[in-house]
Amino acid sequence: MKTLETERLELTEFTEADASDLYEYAKNPNVGPHAGWSPHKDREESLRIIRELFMPNQTWAIRKKGDSRVIGSISLEPDRYRPDACSRELGYSLAEECWGQGIMTEAAKEVIRFGFEELGLDQIGICTGEANRRSQRVIEKCGFKYEGTIRRTYKVYDGTLRDSMIFSMLKEEYEEQYK
Repeated sequence: MKTLETERLELTEFTEADASDLYEYAKNPNVGPHAGWSPHKDREESLRIIRELFMPNQTWAIRKKGDSRVIGSISLEPDRYRPDACSRELGYSLAEECWGQGIMTEAAKEVIRFGFEELGLDQIGICTGEANRRSQRVIEKCGFKYEGTIRRTYKVYDGTLRDSMIFSMLKEEYEEQYK
């Protein structure tokens, strides 16, 4: 997996050694529930997430340059709504102490660039819940187009179904906006 860099960030492959850092931000009840996952219970749960979800998928650990600590994750996973298209779905999480600093927008723009320019994707999708205003702001800043809301489609950690706001960006939209 290729390491990506931005002005302030390094996006690197997750390793098992990152479990403690992941746990430190993922145990916060303000982080996971907005995305539909429960706060991590212990370091072992974070290690399992790294092994079973992050390592098999294209998931980067987000680090500030000059600091080895993981402050978030960002991924390009198979697109569940467009399985037959040359598309991936963007997903991310970030430590609460890093919110409001433009870090996720910076990381997302680099992953979007990578997806279109290096992976040759035709489109990138992203979904979020209606209550997740911070994620919606990142999506807006990155230039995704709103497609609609699918009602009661996303099962969250407590078993309830949430509505999903669906967004996408086509390659030609990326080229128009980012070039």
